[in-house]
Parts: sequence; structure tokens; C-alpha cells
Amino acid sequence: MLLGAGTFRKSGGHLWHADHVYPAAAARFAELRRKLGLRPQPPLVLVTATGEIDPAQPALRDAIVVTTPAGESRLRGQLPDTARIVAGPIRLREVIELLRSEGVRVLLSEGGPSLVAQLAEEKLLDELFLTSSPRLFGRWPGDGRKGLIDGLDLRGTPLELLSARRHGSFLFLRYALPR
Repeated sequence: MLLGAGTFRKSGGHLWHADHVYPAAAARFAELRRKLGLRPQPPLVLVTATGEIDPAQPALRDAIVVTTPAGESRLRGQLPDTARIVAGPIRLREVIELLRSEGVRVLLSEGGPSLVAQLAEEKLLDELFLTSSPRLFGRWPGDGRKGLIDGLDLRGTPLELLSARRHGSFLFLRYALPR
């Protein structure tokens, strides 16, 4: 799981594991991961340029925290002993290469608009999952809210629809991105 600091800060106490999201299937998730030869929980990789996160959050127990030297100095000695800090310029391609070298084959990102923009810019997104919710919200100048991609003009990058599912009035869309 690749997560941006903004999403992490807003999630207060979330563990980012399937069995935490859907406890009724915890045993089945564990059995599937065992059969696939995976460790009991996937690693949480948190990207934070500033290190401005709550180090007491339980999700950080076995996390890899990717940060800048300034973020590292803020977090050093604050994180659980089982967490690992990777410091330097934040280059997502290098982070993904590190994870692959450690056996990670599939990486899910729950990053917000800034992290998704970085992944898109570096052409590191293979697929994009979008949920269309049956709610309307307005925007106004200076409201500070971001869109799906923030800080990057993708110039109408085409997407290929791979699947569409419906639950009530919700739509769950899966797209492939060009490589």
C-alpha cells in the first residue's frame, strides 16, 4: 500500500489492511495471502516530504516511511522501532524498485491528488480505479480542495475502460493507463 501523507493524516487510526476494512473475511484474507506465499500483511509505504505525521498512529508499526532529509530529522526517534525510514529526494520510481527488490509484486496506492499526480507524471500508474458516488458537491475559488490529479496537466491522456461494476447508484470503474 502506497499512501500519501495528506490521506494518512485524514484517516486517523486506519490500519490500511483488508482485514481491518472487512473483519468478517479476516481469516479468508489470511489464508489467501498464505497460499500466495505473501507475508501476513502487505507493507504500508507512507510518502511524506515534511514528516508532519502523527508517529503514534498504529499503521506505522511496520511501515516504510519515505521522506526528505528534513522529514527524517523530524521523525528520527519518534517512529516505532519496527518502522523504517528511507530518506533522500523523493523519487517514486526508486521507491517502487526498492519494493520490487523486496518481493512486492502488486502495489495499491491510496494516495491523494499530489501523490497520484507524481505517479502519473512518472508513468508509474498501470491502472486507475475510480468510484462514482451519487452525490453532488460544489466548488468555489480558493476552497483549497484538490481534484483527482493536482499540479499536473495530463493533456487529456486517454484511458481504456477495463471494467465497470455497479452497486446501487455507485459505479466502480477500472481503467488502464498508457505506458
